[in-house]
Amino acid sequence: MAVQFTGKVAILGGGLMGSGIAQIFASQGSEVAIYDVDWLGCRASENIVANMAQMQRHGLADDVKIRATLDRLCLTGSLEEAAGGAGLVIECVPEDLALKRQLFARLDTLCPVSTILASNTSVISISEIAQDVAHRERVVGTHFWNPPFLIPLVEVIRTEWTSDRVFEDVFHILQQVGKHPVRVRKDVPGFLVNRLQHALWREAIYLVEQGIADAQTVDEGIRYGFGLRLPVLGPLENADMVGTDLTLAIHEYLFPYLNNATTPSPLLRQCVEQKKLGFKSGEGFQRWNESEIKASREGLVEYLLQAIAKH
Repeated sequence: MAVQFTGKVAILGGGLMGSGIAQIFASQGSEVAIYDVDWLGCRASENIVANMAQMQRHGLADDVKIRATLDRLCLTGSLEEAAGGAGLVIECVPEDLALKRQLFARLDTLCPVSTILASNTSVISISEIAQDVAHRERVVGTHFWNPPFLIPLVEVIRTEWTSDRVFEDVFHILQQVGKHPVRVRKDVPGFLVNRLQHALWREAIYLVEQGIADAQTVDEGIRYGFGLRLPVLGPLENADMVGTDLTLAIHEYLFPYLNNATTPSPLLRQCVEQKKLGFKSGEGFQRWNESEIKASREGLVEYLLQAIAKH
């Protein structure tokens, strides 16, 4: 078993992502400081208790582990206090480039050069976030997936300035706390997995927009088709399995018919303009009542918990 990382970690932002990431490190033995501008109203501790209660029902946590995890957490409204003595700082504030750049510039002056500065942004360029940082070699992306305490993947994104040491250290730290990091060797918009995910979404929305199938049918096609294979068979392994020659033949015929738009779907824009915002409003591409929304959210968490319990 790998040695656990036990250095102090600072998490900037105590929302669902920030609290979930804090839980990961605290549950593995690290002292964790959570910085939030609204630290008095921050519900990070409550979120973590709720997360671990769900895990406990599947035998993935117990009362002792929950108490030990909470004992390692400190919530503060002081950036200086949170970052002080931290070997790793992970930013989880809202997706606002100006806010993130300002925060990283402050961290650059507050933290020793040895402190690693990471951003959990899902799409914003890490290089742009690091623009005002003097010691850019210690800035790296760490894109966790929601819910971070359940989904193993973390994308580790390097910029042109990120040092080899920082890139590899972060990769191994994430391994040591039980995650499955992957190396993203170039900082491109959307990084690795969001590019793949939204390429699929673009085609899925296009199929509905063109009247080829309704939204429910598109989702069923994925769930009961190739989606069942994805946990054990990635797309490139699948291409090798069927043969690169057959894959090429299919692509030569099919690609001219696929959607290659470089702007969002008119149907998606129409949904937003008509305030059809999905679960938020009860209607998006499909209609949703409260019981269906609850079932969808709880079903996802239950599926993830069962998958983790099996491993």
